[in-house]
Amino acid sequence: MAVYTDVPDEELAAFVAEYDLGAVTAFKGIAEGVENSNFLLRTERGSFILTLYEKRVRAEDLPFFLGLMEHLAARGFSCPTPVKGRDGAALRQLCGRPAAIVTFLDGLWPRRIQPSHCAGVGDALARLHLAGDGFGRRRPNDLSVAGWRRLLDAAAPRAHEVRARLADELLAEFAHLERAWPTDLPQGVIHADLFPDNVFFQGERLTGVIDFYFACDDALAYDVAICLNAWCFEADGSFNVTKARALLTRYEAVRPLSQAEYAALPVLARGSALRFLLTRLYDWLNHPPGAFVKPKDPLEYLHKLRFHQGVRDVGSYGLG
Repeated sequence: MAVYTDVPDEELAAFVAEYDLGAVTAFKGIAEGVENSNFLLRTERGSFILTLYEKRVRAEDLPFFLGLMEHLAARGFSCPTPVKGRDGAALRQLCGRPAAIVTFLDGLWPRRIQPSHCAGVGDALARLHLAGDGFGRRRPNDLSVAGWRRLLDAAAPRAHEVRARLADELLAEFAHLERAWPTDLPQGVIHADLFPDNVFFQGERLTGVIDFYFACDDALAYDVAICLNAWCFEADGSFNVTKARALLTRYEAVRPLSQAEYAALPVLARGSALRFLLTRLYDWLNHPPGAFVKPKDPLEYLHKLRFHQGVRDVGSYGLG
């Protein structure tokens, strides 16, 4: 269960009293998520999400994340909106942690991903990229190429505990990507973590996007590559070109990709696979005994990386 900090009743009541939300009627921890403590909060004014930001989220980044959600929502993008207290502030302290309340979104994340879900994600991702234009704050991507080097150096000495010679394979891949990584693609605000559990649907209709706590400025096409990895592989590790075509076609209907973005997509997909492989590997090797959240298998992303290493052009992703 992803609740790292318990909130006593009296502290919760005092916290909520700083808002015009009425009295608390229900309060329950949310099991999903791995970075923060999340709670479903019900008050006399409706349902909300209360988040306590734990140590892996830097307090200095929170104005960017909360401001971005407010900016996107103001432009019609469906995402949680920070709730401000009577003093006009959305960010405050609870139980010694930075904390915020955001609006509640209806819907469920899809457990069995269909091409229609991928189409909805492609559409939403493109709209997010357009809506993010004009956002006044900036945040560099800490988990781009320079960040991969730090993760690789930290994990390489013990990588053999997960698979023999894994460190050698990762070092070779990093060296290739460091040379090949594109630097001249269209830039903007990206979500950077648009996995299925961060997208809500009602049936086949996408109702909203959540969890902007990896959002940053980077190449827009890199966000597309992250989604190819997150949405278009089957449980057996095979790549589903029908899902990829649905995602990319709907993205392009809203925001067409440039020729440079087309050409870079295989490299960006390799980089995305390496990024999540390395973060998962680090978490796997540094998982404290008795922790609430089970670490995710890093080898899932090794298989995805190997697939992208064999891709020569976007035809493998379902585009002509």
